[in-house]
Amino acid sequence: MSGIEQNKPPLQIGLLHYSCPPVVGGVEEVLRQHARLLHRAGHRVQVLVGMGEPYTTDFEVRFMPLLGSQNQQVKEANARSAQGDHGLTEELSARILELLLPWAREQDVILAHNVLHMPFNLALTLALGRLAARPDTPPLVSWAHDSPYFRDSCPRYLNSPPWDVLRRPQPGVHYVTISQSRRRLFEEHLGDFPWRVIKNGVDQVEFFNLDPRSARLMEELDLLSRDLVLVMPARITPRKNLELAIHIVHAIKKQGKDVLFLLTGAYDPHEPHVPTYYRRLKYWMDELELNRHIAILAEYTFADGTRLVPDMVLIRDLYLVADMLLMTSKDEGFCLPILEAGLVKLPIACPGIPPFTELGRGLCFFDLDDPPPLIARRILGYLEQTSTHRMFREVMRNYSWEVICRRDIEPFLRELVEHRRAGEPVGQASPASA
Repeated sequence: MSGIEQNKPPLQIGLLHYSCPPVVGGVEEVLRQHARLLHRAGHRVQVLVGMGEPYTTDFEVRFMPLLGSQNQQVKEANARSAQGDHGLTEELSARILELLLPWAREQDVILAHNVLHMPFNLALTLALGRLAARPDTPPLVSWAHDSPYFRDSCPRYLNSPPWDVLRRPQPGVHYVTISQSRRRLFEEHLGDFPWRVIKNGVDQVEFFNLDPRSARLMEELDLLSRDLVLVMPARITPRKNLELAIHIVHAIKKQGKDVLFLLTGAYDPHEPHVPTYYRRLKYWMDELELNRHIAILAEYTFADGTRLVPDMVLIRDLYLVADMLLMTSKDEGFCLPILEAGLVKLPIACPGIPPFTELGRGLCFFDLDDPPPLIARRILGYLEQTSTHRMFREVMRNYSWEVICRRDIEPFLRELVEHRRAGEPVGQASPASA
């Protein structure tokens, strides 16, 4: 993941919830992802929770038992408050506020996940509201995932003070929720909150367990924002018919697509005609202005000067992050890449020659004599009708945690911090976030 913006100092970011991993839960997972991504982006991160374990050594995870939802004092206070006796809740809230203040003053901004809208620790909710109202504390973001008011079974006492703080906007709190549907529910059941929507995401590197080299390649070649990524695990030799692949890529580019073609192999110096063939391919790449759209990985050098050495682990990762396997061979005895792509459900485009037709059914077949623009249209049409491909590209482009962090989370947090430092109000929602 790219670091913080140039000339922008890192932020000190506090993340707060009832619990953290290894406690299992959707909010705990989002908290973990937020903390990890903000740390990877170069910010200083602290997690503060009531229960869990110090699950990482990358940044500090602190524990304050009174923040937990399962703390015995907290559970007793909640039970009493449900019966109308709020004395213990107020006592705990004052203690929590006193404990939070030194930690809060270390932060530039605080992300409180779900605790201002759920009824599992009323004392904490009240303390955070009082914390946010103070002029000497950082901006407080309520990152809201859920609410008991969405349900018909919501207890009646939650509509009475002080429980109704869970459904009232509080001064100094900035409200974020995770989807437009959640935003509509919050607006319907909680009233006039100024909501911003920042959606959840997935981390492809972690989910696919990508090799670090693959992760670096994804970033340097900007795989996330591409319209189409084609992969061919093959050596450079005339029978692979790579000039056809180059002209297919050019035709796809002319269709307005930001395409990237990943060719893994080098040329074999033992074949006497291959160096000449390689130079001809490079000529076509230059002539058709495709150097940004074709990467020969056997000669790829990372930004830090180290060479990439493709191996089976890297090729597996390319299958996982690509949109399609493209083969253009004139002749093959077999084709293991078709089987490998089939294992990971990667769409396949290839000429209708043996053994391709023996190995595959329902692939995007084309004729070797077809003009490249026709093959390009066939490939794009095939993918357009493949719902899994459309969803894959949507996730890669718009729901990568890295993209969400860079596009949505970091600018929002910087805006809050900069306005607080300048003593200015900040808009809590915008048309772009609606």
